[in-house]
Amino acid sequence: MKFSLIFPFILLFILVSHAQEPVPKDSITELDEIILLDSLQSSTDNGIIATKIIGTKIFQNYSPVDMVSAINQVSGVYILSGALNTNRITIRGVGARTLFGTDKLRLYYNDVPITNGSGFSTIESFDLENLSSVEVIKGPKATNFGANLGGAILLNSKQPNDGATYFRNNFTMGSYSLLKNNLQFSLKENKISLNVHYGYLETDGYRENNKFKREGVLVDVNYQINSKTNIGLLFNHVDYNAQIPSSLGETDFKENPTKAAFTWKSAKGYEDNKYSLAGLTINRTITDKLKNTSSIFYSYLDHYEPRPFGILDEYTHGYGFRTKFAGEWIANKTKIDYNFGAELYKDEYNWSEFENLYQENNGQGSLQGEQFAKNKEFRRQFNAFGNLLIPLGNAFSTQIGLNVNKTYYDFRDVFNQGADNKSAERDFDAIILPSLNLNYSFSELNSLYANISRGFSNPTLEETLTPDGVINPDIAQETGTNYEIGTRLLLLNRKLNMNIAIYRMDIKNLLVAQRVGEDQYVGKNAGKTQHQGLELEAEYNLDITSKLRLTPFISYTLNDHSFMTFVDEDNNYSGNPLTGVPKHRLNSGIQAQLNNTFYWYSTHQYVGEIPLTDANSLYSSPFNVINSKVGYKNQLGKNLSMDIAFGINNIFDVNYAQSVLINTTGFGGAEPRYYYPGNDRNFYGSLRLGYTL
Repeated sequence: MKFSLIFPFILLFILVSHAQEPVPKDSITELDEIILLDSLQSSTDNGIIATKIIGTKIFQNYSPVDMVSAINQVSGVYILSGALNTNRITIRGVGARTLFGTDKLRLYYNDVPITNGSGFSTIESFDLENLSSVEVIKGPKATNFGANLGGAILLNSKQPNDGATYFRNNFTMGSYSLLKNNLQFSLKENKISLNVHYGYLETDGYRENNKFKREGVLVDVNYQINSKTNIGLLFNHVDYNAQIPSSLGETDFKENPTKAAFTWKSAKGYEDNKYSLAGLTINRTITDKLKNTSSIFYSYLDHYEPRPFGILDEYTHGYGFRTKFAGEWIANKTKIDYNFGAELYKDEYNWSEFENLYQENNGQGSLQGEQFAKNKEFRRQFNAFGNLLIPLGNAFSTQIGLNVNKTYYDFRDVFNQGADNKSAERDFDAIILPSLNLNYSFSELNSLYANISRGFSNPTLEETLTPDGVINPDIAQETGTNYEIGTRLLLLNRKLNMNIAIYRMDIKNLLVAQRVGEDQYVGKNAGKTQHQGLELEAEYNLDITSKLRLTPFISYTLNDHSFMTFVDEDNNYSGNPLTGVPKHRLNSGIQAQLNNTFYWYSTHQYVGEIPLTDANSLYSSPFNVINSKVGYKNQLGKNLSMDIAFGINNIFDVNYAQSVLINTTGFGGAEPRYYYPGNDRNFYGSLRLGYTL
């Protein structure tokens, strides 16, 4: 292990060993929020499911544009980001083999499902500055949230402070002509609370053909009808246009990483998206021991994407409901908590493809030609769930959970008629997914937990198609069993927060995307994988003086993931490390705060080499990236506050791959394009003003 990887551990050991004498609580002004929140009691799910929650203090380590780095600070979670609009979330290696986008997990926004009917999620549709926290449940133990093999990510929007009415505006400028503004108005009085955000972002990007422009509005309103009933309305709309530079071969990645892929540059490829989400939620206290939360929701996505190999024009209508009952009963003087509910998501996906005549357009980029495909998909996901939380003594408790999933696809070929028509249906059998959680508290602040749970991942409808475009009824869902043990420790007078988890997950019916054309992939079940690893997180609050606090932190992930059995045609990859996953990953850093006004945040990310082919014949290079941010915040008067910050990303100007593709193929004698270059050294400055009425 390189020194850059072990240095943060040495730093933390030195700080802890020299800070055994506790400092009186009143000797320093407490920070606004703790750096990293850990919970065995999720804010949205009564139980003992191990959950990681990150809040505003983590977000403030990074640029307001950089949601990816903030979430990457969570051990076991790695987002590969090719651009602001190109992200792939992997949790414990699950999802690493997905070529584009995020699947195999469930994404929720204020408890409303935002994962579409085929299992894909787009976190880039949401603004980091609108969030109060991100909650991560790793692995399939989240029975209330789909029991996907990857787990679930819950995005929670900011809520107004009690009895306050205020405006906040954060304006950011930076390298690559970055311009971002986020305006927030919040009100909470009597029975009503209102939160409104308007955001604007534009940047030219680091690379050619890399411009990005986004505009969005979020409205979150809640009304207390009476003492037992609350109703909430959520509306989020995002409109963004993003040019696509695509990936590069090794030569261009090393010698000229600002280049766009030749064909994408020639076609001036881009995507244009309009996304809306609306949800209505009612919280009802039925009795003193039974409560219900129910939501109905609707989403709409209009997507237009000129690509070198064809122009994609698509739109999706999605709608559904979610309801959860939570309560308690007393049995033999023992209080048993329970919850149960159901979630239905349906969508209608329409897409057409046209020729792209960019080569005939005199260098002006994409030009829509003849239509060659028109399709419609009806997709349905149903989840029913329930949990029992049973105390078995003063220190020991258990939670038993169950999820039942039913998935249905209906594919209709609208373009072809007669014998060439490829319409087909796929109705998966219901799958039962149990979970068992155990928790032992050996003190008020320290606990040990264990989990055994079963999870699944659906193939997308496209993965179920044969090369001829006909649904293959033999494609099966991926399934796996997760075994996990972990601990939460709060030591040294609550100054040292440490969390350790060890897990193993065995997955069978591994879905493999086989490339049969430049933009054509088919799926097949090709074997088994074993995901096992270690996750360690620690932070220490070190009070240097009554006015100065230092908080070093580390987040380390060891991934020992491999193919158990994997035969692809004539190739046997059994025993090889899993493609697309780094074995070692480390995030570390330090926060310093003086007089609760001056602050300095510095972060370091190390990512080890990643196997890029199933044969393990090619690896990406490991890299270290260091960012830093300094700022000053103060109350300028009774009603006005200010926060000004300046940051540098990639201080040492490292050439690194922020995302990679696996098993890619070169066409026409070109190099295979594996790499998405990360940004070079870049700068930003932010000014936030707040006014309270």
